[in-house]
Amino acid sequence: MPVFRKTAETFTAGDRTLAQRYLVSQEIFANERDRIFSVQWLCVGHQSQIAKPGDYLVQEVAGESLIILRDSRGEVRVFYNVCRHRGTRLCEEKSGQLRQTIQCPYHAWTYGLDGKLVGAPHMEKVGGFDKAEHSLHSVRLALWEGFVFVNLAEDATPLETAFAPLTGKFTHWNLPKLRSARRMEYDVRANWKLIFENYSECYHCPLVHPALSKLTPYDSAENDLCDGPFLGGFMPITRGNSLTMSGNACALPVGDIKAEDHHRVFYYSIFPNLLLSLHPDYVMVHQIWPQSAERVTIFCDWLFHPAAFGRPDFHPDDAIEFWDLTNRQDWHVCELSQRGIASRAYQPGPYSPRESIPAAWDREYLRALGELGS
Repeated sequence: MPVFRKTAETFTAGDRTLAQRYLVSQEIFANERDRIFSVQWLCVGHQSQIAKPGDYLVQEVAGESLIILRDSRGEVRVFYNVCRHRGTRLCEEKSGQLRQTIQCPYHAWTYGLDGKLVGAPHMEKVGGFDKAEHSLHSVRLALWEGFVFVNLAEDATPLETAFAPLTGKFTHWNLPKLRSARRMEYDVRANWKLIFENYSECYHCPLVHPALSKLTPYDSAENDLCDGPFLGGFMPITRGNSLTMSGNACALPVGDIKAEDHHRVFYYSIFPNLLLSLHPDYVMVHQIWPQSAERVTIFCDWLFHPAAFGRPDFHPDDAIEFWDLTNRQDWHVCELSQRGIASRAYQPGPYSPRESIPAAWDREYLRALGELGS
């Protein structure tokens, strides 16, 4: 079981917020798609969302539609949502259940759940046609702590190498076995980077989150990951047993939680599209999907121990309502920030000592964009 060790903060008195162009420019947004979202490992869901053979999700990644599915042998696979005949989109729904095949709705080319072409009407009359040469195009994927990650790059660094600093860090939260009780989708009129910066500090909490501030002091963060693509730490829960509307635990513990961690909530950002909030009785997950320079879609899932479902002491709405309220408060101030940043009066402002993690996140973003030395 990992031991929490606080590392030195990397706050520098000269740290300032990002220049306006990074938050409003469509040209920068296009560069982000090419330099970040087309080459980094991105979370597209949790394995519990495709629990049975034939279960599938569809997710857009860097302008590409992908099918994430579990095949007939129980293996997770990811394919481009593109028929090999004339390029037709195969799956139209965001999620569902496939029987044993994927069939193109245009000319009925049919693929097994392993991506192999199994049926192509009248193509037997085409000389030299070989079904084996027309399988669906697959996408590089990897599983990490139960989450499904994809990478569109042909020469991607293996995920186990990229995520080596996190090895064993979250084991006692039992993440691979958890199940989602609810998903909410938010459409936020703000740049995606503002979501990460907001998540990474509680300087704003006394004014924006009065309910949250009653349960966990805004100035109590202890960060152990302070630089690079993985950032965060914990905050103590000083009133009640959990971050819920009632202040009480709403479910069984998610895993083998250490005694001191029963009164802590851990917040980590995983660059560039995942936020993990780890509580004793549930885990909240945000997926961040930029839509334009000034709009982002956010998927929020609440994960619980599978044994918690159906018990009389299982009250997931107690946590979901608490964080839906908190989320909406955050999205509102992010939208206000976006509006102000678009003004000709905007200039980068100085970060406070309570904002060392947002400043570190900005540095990682600029490195990934190729505008800051490694």
